[in-house]
Amino acid sequence: MTAILMGFAVVLLLTIIVGLTRVERGPSPADRMLAAQLFGTSGVATLLILAQALETPALRDAALVFALLAAMTTVAFVKRAWHPGPSGKDESPCQ
Repeated sequence: MTAILMGFAVVLLLTIIVGLTRVERGPSPADRMLAAQLFGTSGVATLLILAQALETPALRDAALVFALLAAMTTVAFVKRAWHPGPSGKDESPCQ
């Protein structure tokens, strides 16, 4: 069972590596932010899998901290990137 969990952890780490290309290439800030969210989600999932495989409860605590940081990062991005348009309505930076 531990070998299977370690295999899943490796696959999740590979998704982070693939996500690095999206951060590098863009094309928009929203794409880069979504790739960063992929890092957060994959990192949390990897930590939870490793916590189960290695029987280390402290990794669950670290996963919780990463999940909270990922949520806060998204809120900060949206507050910084979204600006009201000339009509007073919110407009997406991607349009």
